[in-house]
Amino acid sequence: MKTVAMVLFPDFLLLDMAGPMEVFSIANRYLAPSDHYLLSTVGTELEPLRASNGVHVQADVHIDQANDAYDLLLVPGGPGAYNEKPQPLLNWIRHAVPRAERFGSICTGAFVLGHAGLLDGYRVTTHWHYTERLIKGFPNAKVETDQIFVEDRNLITSGGVTAGIDLALAVVAQDHGKKVAQDVAKVLLVVMKRQGGQAQFSPLLAAVGAPETPITRVQNHVLEHLDEAFSIERMASLANMSSRHFARLFAREVNMTPMEFLQNARIDHARQLLESSDLPLKTVAYKSGFGSVRHMRLLFSEKLGLTPAQYREQFS
Repeated sequence: MKTVAMVLFPDFLLLDMAGPMEVFSIANRYLAPSDHYLLSTVGTELEPLRASNGVHVQADVHIDQANDAYDLLLVPGGPGAYNEKPQPLLNWIRHAVPRAERFGSICTGAFVLGHAGLLDGYRVTTHWHYTERLIKGFPNAKVETDQIFVEDRNLITSGGVTAGIDLALAVVAQDHGKKVAQDVAKVLLVVMKRQGGQAQFSPLLAAVGAPETPITRVQNHVLEHLDEAFSIERMASLANMSSRHFARLFAREVNMTPMEFLQNARIDHARQLLESSDLPLKTVAYKSGFGSVRHMRLLFSEKLGLTPAQYREQFS
């Protein structure tokens, strides 16, 4: 048997716990008893722990009594993971991880591992909305921003919420073969391998910042006229700057080049049209400034891992 433990704390995300644990539980239906996963929860409190949605869960054992060497130790995400730094939990994690064969996190559970000093030198990921925060908080970790899950040696981390199911299916496939994992995926009505990465769920551009500057004026002008042709020279003229000075200042303020901003803005606009309308792809490409469906398809595939038609099918 392989032992899988999920550590729980106040304000954890219930689906981060339930999704992966259900994968392992269903896998047991297809495995010989000697190969079953033995599932348990480890709690930071003796009383039932309140999840972020208000549901209370009673852990199987308190961290003070949890001394087993687990085959897989997982940490869920939730507000309690990224807003708190509970020392008893961090101390227990530091003690438990070296004795575990593998360890990992779902969603923002990566922050717990980070605060425990366990991400340094590893490739990791988290929910797309928190990748920048993880990068800034733990500069010695290599944060992958577009992966559904990332495996690096004995550490496996996943993107947001339902990506924990992908993580668990990958573990089952490694432990017992792809066929068992496929059978579990069919029961859960999910696919074994998703098309694209996390980028398909997140906007490529943040909102234009305030206060108004020459750069933000150019950004807003571009966003309002995406169907027009733009070059660095044209954008620089809108800011009354030389092309070189404009490009340097833009990159410093926006953290991307002017042409990257233009490209991402066009993709985001096309995504909005694909989600909210039945416009033909040719019209979507024109309104977003791509010039052709072929060019739009190429950039969608590069950035999102999906074609525009596949994106519309998944999100509209």
